[in-house]
Amino acid sequence: MKKLVIITGASSGIGKCLATQFSKKGHPTLLLSRSLDKMEDLNLPNSLCKSVDVTDLEKMREAIKEAEEKYGKVDLLINCAGLMLLGHPEVQAFEEWSNMIDVNIKGILTGIHIVLADMKSRNEGTIINISSIAGRKTFDNHSVYCGTKFAVHAITENIRKEVADSNVRVIVIAPGVVDTPLLSHTTNEEIKDNYDEWKKTIESGLDPLQISNCIEFAYSQPQDVCIREIVIAKTKQLD
Repeated sequence: MKKLVIITGASSGIGKCLATQFSKKGHPTLLLSRSLDKMEDLNLPNSLCKSVDVTDLEKMREAIKEAEEKYGKVDLLINCAGLMLLGHPEVQAFEEWSNMIDVNIKGILTGIHIVLADMKSRNEGTIINISSIAGRKTFDNHSVYCGTKFAVHAITENIRKEVADSNVRVIVIAPGVVDTPLLSHTTNEEIKDNYDEWKKTIESGLDPLQISNCIEFAYSQPQDVCIREIVIAKTKQLD
């Protein structure tokens, strides 16, 4: 059996695709999401599914400890859980801003905080953070979402530099538009409709499998090779 892979946001979209792909490659997996039934419905071998809020440090710690006792040390942590709530900044609810900050920023920090020291002590391990092209440039109605993803980029790069001497890889993946349920969380119907119309001009978004393939490619490199960042989008997506 190969080494343990942890995937947050594993119940849908990119996370669900990653769960299936890494399981097919023979990796035991710890799948984390608030939607337990959707993860269990995948019926993957050597898979532990836990309903955990990624911002809950102690629940994350408990789940990771249980998985390591069963499958061995974590070799790959993929922080895939995310929340996109688009809105006009002058009227968007503060609660929506707060939720994005919690899930998109604190949600990557919990897992990193738990696994990083052990990875350093073993001189091995990989952490992959799913950011967004919105972590590299700004977009209308994306103000706080962009802020959280810029933070993911900065955190990833800074930690990467600080643990590089220990042979630990920290990687950021920055997709453009992907066909996932992410937009469904946005509460402004006009913004959602305009976004959907715009997506038609680029012939829909990327398939989640295309992002999963990028992640598998980056992880499959020798441990002494770190693909620091992958930016991927539909060819017709201009920004």
